[in-house]
Amino acid sequence: MSPEGQAAAPATAQETSPAPGVAAESDDAWGVSNGDIVVTAQKRSERLQDVPLAVSVVGGEALANTGSPGLEGATTLVPALNILKSGTTLNQSLFLRGVGTTTFSIAGEPSVSAVVDGVVLARTGEAFGDLVDVERMEVLRGPQGTLFGKNASAGVINIVTKQPTRDFGGYLEGSYFTGGDEARIRGALNVPITENLLSRFTGFYSRFDGNIRNDAFDGRRVNGYEHVGGRVQLKWMPSDATTVAFIADYRKNNDDCCAEVIGTGALNAAGQPITSPIFSVLPTPQGNETRRINQNLITRTEEESYGASLQIDTELGNQTVTSITAYREYSNTETRDGDFLAAPYVGFNQLHDLGPQTGDTFSQELRLTSPSQQFISYVVGVYYSRAASERTFSRAVVNCNAATVPSTLIPCGAPGAPATTNPFGVANFGSVFQNIAAFSQFTVNFTDRFRFIGGLRYTADQLNVWHRRQTSLAGPGVNPNFDQGVFDRYNQLLGQGVAPGAAQTQAVAASNGIPWRGKTTNDNWSGKASLQFDVSRDVVAYGGWTRGYKGPAFNVFYNLNSNGTNVIAPETSDSYEIGLKNTLFNGALTLNLAAFYAKYDNFQANNPDLVAGVVVTRFTNAGEVSTRGVEADIVLRPIDDLSISGGVAYTDAHVDRFFQAPGAPPTAVIAPGTSLAFAPKWKGSLGIDYRVRTGGAVDVFLGAQGNYQSEQLALFSPDPVQRSLATIDGYGLVNLSAGIGDQDDRFRLTFQVRNLFDQSFAAAIANGGPSGSYRYQIPREADRYYGVTGRINF
Repeated sequence: MSPEGQAAAPATAQETSPAPGVAAESDDAWGVSNGDIVVTAQKRSERLQDVPLAVSVVGGEALANTGSPGLEGATTLVPALNILKSGTTLNQSLFLRGVGTTTFSIAGEPSVSAVVDGVVLARTGEAFGDLVDVERMEVLRGPQGTLFGKNASAGVINIVTKQPTRDFGGYLEGSYFTGGDEARIRGALNVPITENLLSRFTGFYSRFDGNIRNDAFDGRRVNGYEHVGGRVQLKWMPSDATTVAFIADYRKNNDDCCAEVIGTGALNAAGQPITSPIFSVLPTPQGNETRRINQNLITRTEEESYGASLQIDTELGNQTVTSITAYREYSNTETRDGDFLAAPYVGFNQLHDLGPQTGDTFSQELRLTSPSQQFISYVVGVYYSRAASERTFSRAVVNCNAATVPSTLIPCGAPGAPATTNPFGVANFGSVFQNIAAFSQFTVNFTDRFRFIGGLRYTADQLNVWHRRQTSLAGPGVNPNFDQGVFDRYNQLLGQGVAPGAAQTQAVAASNGIPWRGKTTNDNWSGKASLQFDVSRDVVAYGGWTRGYKGPAFNVFYNLNSNGTNVIAPETSDSYEIGLKNTLFNGALTLNLAAFYAKYDNFQANNPDLVAGVVVTRFTNAGEVSTRGVEADIVLRPIDDLSISGGVAYTDAHVDRFFQAPGAPPTAVIAPGTSLAFAPKWKGSLGIDYRVRTGGAVDVFLGAQGNYQSEQLALFSPDPVQRSLATIDGYGLVNLSAGIGDQDDRFRLTFQVRNLFDQSFAAAIANGGPSGSYRYQIPREADRYYGVTGRINF
């Protein structure tokens, strides 16, 4: 296996995509050449070890070798990175150092920003596509808003694809994996059209039958996928001073993904087992060993995403002017079985959801970069973006409830069942985020070894939302109409002294079919200040402060009511970090250490809150949380053909103080010291790669990679019983690989075994299953499987 099979190359930097033609000056996709990694981490090309911020760098082949086609595999390589896997990519979230945002709202933003070739992805779901023909991924920990904006309050995932070169060539790669008949084909073709006009074409197709069996469809496999996509890149250099890069991409995903297994039996509020007739038709719960469902609607997600960007870099005297213009469109249709059953029964309603969503984003960045070798060097710029999203969500329910649930199951429509009703509602809602910002970062070089780095960003936000729900028949799971008329009548009744609950009911008659509309604006100053001292060229110390910011939000989703229309205030943070970066033994050993503390105010999360006198649990300003910890990254290359790399992180992310809404009991507030969700205290990875040079026609490539994480909370709830039942136990995975290839790397054949010890685990656990049971997300990596990959380079 090549050096790209390592876990992660440690580094400290702030990310960005490289200017065209300024790729990592490297011998491999890690960007490693004579011990150095070159990035454009502060929007200029620099040696990564010289940049005073913490980031892990993962090569493109290392990402491919994780077995996952997307970002999920990166979580096994980067200890600070975690992911919430949900029923659709719309609701999946990224977490760095234990901080992320989980919400179903169309008007809430992520805490971890995803950037591809300099273009910010406005929606988290857009980041979960296949990572193909990637040069490297940079994972920046902690607030990065000074240069990268408001949705980077916890960090940035920066993905840099391989750029066109002047050499004709490419590759074709095919893979097959057991345990679900998984196959992948991907390839790239680099074509220099002229000396100064270069092109690169990338394409991929992959499919997977799934790792879960659905008894309602004769044991058909589900939780699989089918993906197809491609990318076109053009790079034109009309002069030595100017480079123009155009990138267009397209992908389409058809996933019968994310069906949740019922991992526990029926439970009461105390978490004790109870008897329920529904489990006579459900597969036997086996915790994270459960691999069967019985659902008459296949939960699935269909996605389509495409866009284009134009980046122009030109020299203006000693300065460099950069312009990045981008436009993207994104659509996602979620189909979900919300009752987890194969049919409706008395006492157990059928609930089916359908929720197509569309969105488009336009962004423009313009910046000026000075030379780095001067007393004061700087990057200054302006940024504008407009991200619009719209969703039409319908919920269909089949209901035949009786006064009491019988001890045996009675299907709806059978003799002895009460009358069947079909509550149905459809809501149309959307949001428009507009953001304009001016930013700067400057370095004052007091001496060749001592410098100050400062930054300042001014951000102005405007968020517009709307919502209208029409209900043909209200009932369980289907709320009555909600629109502008309902909202106005509700407030009128409150003004007349009517109780909030009664006002909510009476206001329904005022429905006028006009969408309710909300709007909020906010501006913010954020920045950073740090010091850096070069103990030597190979040892760099740094420490500093960063202020993070995430803009205002609304809780706009299907079940929105009048009492949930308030503005969610911006979230701010103060982060402190110190670090020591060491490049030792002439580059053979790289050891980077960092310690951090960050406090978040007005933390945006799901939490009990009071609106118009009613206690609700929803997306809101929950209170204050903090995260602190230490991290270590290492790469050791004792000889040319052997590399050992890994990292470890200790993270303590917990609640400091949550707001107690007036009228809410103390038990409805998450207690201080409670861990944040998806924040394991310990997480680490280690990879070993060795190339055996035989001196013959082929060399042998051997690799091993392992990772471990301690237990983590999956359900952020004030109820300790729910938290206990939704805690994912600690687990470790070991992967092995062996391959052969020629000395010139023209071909490679690699065999893999993933999850060698067949360690089962859940990616997420949630409450809300039938009769108080808990639902588990079981990922592909929770079972042992085998694979073979063949690659031809030309």
